[in-house]
Amino acid sequence: MNEMTQRLEGLLASGKDSALLRCTLGKTYLENEAPGVAHSHLERATELDPGYSVAWKLLGRALLALGDAAGARRAWNTGLACAQQKGDAQVVKEIGVFLKRLDRQQAV
Repeated sequence: MNEMTQRLEGLLASGKDSALLRCTLGKTYLENEAPGVAHSHLERATELDPGYSVAWKLLGRALLALGDAAGARRAWNTGLACAQQKGDAQVVKEIGVFLKRLDRQQAV
């Protein structure tokens, strides 16, 4: 566990739970190739803020890394709807790319 992850986990342990903290932890664990731990934090982030499109995007990545393509698609579709509702064009674009890649992988 790197220093950044330790600090974030410390904030969580001190009771400062939030969707942003959980999303940041999930992203950090994804970057450190720990998709299982990332998944639990990102799932909690989407529970705390169901409209948090970035958390849905990252949750989809974690699920795909865990071999759950159907779960990844569900997360990305939810995130896409959230991003479209908020007008978050960047997340709409990123999730669109992820879904197209998933479609190509499943067509093979």
